[in-house]
Amino acid sequence: MYSLEQLKIFVTVCECGTVSAAARKLKRAQSGVSQSIANLEVAINQDLFSREKNALSLTATGLALLPIARSILGQQQLFDQKVESLEQSIENTLAIAVDECLVTDELLAVLSHLAQAFPVTNIELITVSTFDVEELVRSNKAQVGIIFADGELREDMDFFTLGQMRFVTVAASEHHLASLVEVRDSDLKAHRQIVHRSASEKELWFSYGISSNYWHANSHQMMVTLASQGIGWALVPEVMASPMIEQGKLAKLPVAHEKEGWLTTTGCLVSRSQASGPVREKLIELLQNMS
Repeated sequence: MYSLEQLKIFVTVCECGTVSAAARKLKRAQSGVSQSIANLEVAINQDLFSREKNALSLTATGLALLPIARSILGQQQLFDQKVESLEQSIENTLAIAVDECLVTDELLAVLSHLAQAFPVTNIELITVSTFDVEELVRSNKAQVGIIFADGELREDMDFFTLGQMRFVTVAASEHHLASLVEVRDSDLKAHRQIVHRSASEKELWFSYGISSNYWHANSHQMMVTLASQGIGWALVPEVMASPMIEQGKLAKLPVAHEKEGWLTTTGCLVSRSQASGPVREKLIELLQNMS
């Protein structure tokens, strides 16, 4: 019978690429790691690796079993974390990373409820771009992250959908694009674009640069401000642009392929590498009820 420890070693060898690298990561003897893999292969009566020319490569069986092994280990981690959370007292601190666009009235109401329910817990609210939110959760600098969802599954985090946000294409009211009855891609490409880019130099998949002439900003609020100054056009959250549109400083452009704007899904990332306590559990419950 195989053990969870053998599965962990199998997955680590796959992730590290070599037995020696896996041994260093696990802080074990290389011979012990090799023996564990051999014992696992005996237990399941299958070869997981081919060992031609002293190089390890997964067999078809190994490729088939790797995602299942990862899933089993993930469930074990979830079980261990749940046990730990049941034993521990209320968290002293909780870090929440949020895309700066998604600090909405609904989210603020959730945070207000959390503050009343757990008055002794210190909350750290970090507002950055979506990509930076994900990195903060992955590096354990935040336990919960609120982002724009790209549809990708992340093995090291849990995810659930919150809702949608509408983006609109805008330019200053006196900008040439604002005078057009219909704005096509060729019109947009002919003018400077203000593109959102994170601190890690990543652009959002639904608002990437299409013009050869562009400025970058890592804040949508800054993008709205720059667009209102006539510097270029931008795709920004409607909720942020609306006040300046109402004041006549910005115009919503009648883009041919998205006359009603662009709807994108928002969601919540939850770290799997840290045990969940009552404060985080309550936050997740409130967020799920908000969606």
